[in-house]
Amino acid sequence: MVFSSKLIEDAVTEFAKLPGIGKKTALRMVLQLLKMDEGRVDAFTNAVSRMRHEVKFCHTCHNVSDGEVCAICASPGRNKSQVCIVENIRDVIAIESTQQYNGLYHVLGGIISPLDGIGPEQLNIATLQQRVSEAGVSELIMALSPNIEGDTTVFYISRMMKDKNVLITTIARGIAFGGELEYADELTLAKSIAKRLPVENYVNTR
Repeated sequence: MVFSSKLIEDAVTEFAKLPGIGKKTALRMVLQLLKMDEGRVDAFTNAVSRMRHEVKFCHTCHNVSDGEVCAICASPGRNKSQVCIVENIRDVIAIESTQQYNGLYHVLGGIISPLDGIGPEQLNIATLQQRVSEAGVSELIMALSPNIEGDTTVFYISRMMKDKNVLITTIARGIAFGGELEYADELTLAKSIAKRLPVENYVNTR
């Protein structure tokens, strides 16, 4: 692309660094911003800047938060004996959108993937152990994407919790094997949570 303005070129270059955004899409975004009122553009850039500089991560569950503890963990109406284990923040949003789950969450920050150099020590598993030991958790719901890496993570955590007095369940296979949790429709995801199975039963069907 040949630009008549270095300012436009720099903006396109930055937008194109976002995942799934090519140069043409980035150019369309930049030209759209150029058409907008300066006040609206300032509001847009300020919102992005504030998000990046001020967002925090919940000390309890590692979800994004405006404070030290997220709104879900702080809510007195949530079932604190249930903890749903998810891979990332997008999965929390997906499950919350079903409006079928009223417990808490624990964001691992990834799943075990030796080929990618991701082991248990890179994930938020130590804090999960601490929560089970100290917070009166009676059920861990494994809501990880149904693929090899997700299953490996489920089995690893299950072994770590075998001496704990906690029920470990996994979402039902309404989600296709090899799929990503965040792309499941809300109805399928809701049914998968409602019809979750004990991990022992899940293992025996594999």
